[in-house]
Amino acid sequence: MISIRRKPQEQVRTRFTRAQEAARQGAEMCRNGASSAADRIVPVAGERVMVVRGWSAPRLRRAARYVETGLAPRVSTFLSDVAHRVEPPKRSRPGRGALMAMMGVVAAVGVAGAVATRRGGLAKGSGDDVGDATSADSMTVSGTDVDGQVQSPH
Repeated sequence: MISIRRKPQEQVRTRFTRAQEAARQGAEMCRNGASSAADRIVPVAGERVMVVRGWSAPRLRRAARYVETGLAPRVSTFLSDVAHRVEPPKRSRPGRGALMAMMGVVAAVGVAGAVATRRGGLAKGSGDDVGDATSADSMTVSGTDVDGQVQSPH
């Protein structure tokens, strides 16, 4: 059976106080031990760290050179190849280049025609002077010579 009687407060306080005091003493001993261990370890650890740094520096340089000359180009090529594979196919409709070329040709022909008309190069054969025909066929039909004189076929 469990007793419900309470212990006197004095007795509880003294036990609790003793436990606290024991914990304080244990913590103080641990602190002192850790402090003395740290005092002994710090110089040795500093030396060891310098040895490790001296050992690792050349290896890090070698690794850096390998990444620059060997690994990076391979990774770059690999990523470019993957990008080409992932890229969607181009559309099959005609590009703007062909359309622009056709428009340029049409514009050039138009400009050439305008320049020729301005200079009078196309005005002679444009059909404005039908009455002044100078070809051999027109002479046969109309019966007139270049000077405008009529000649008979006999």
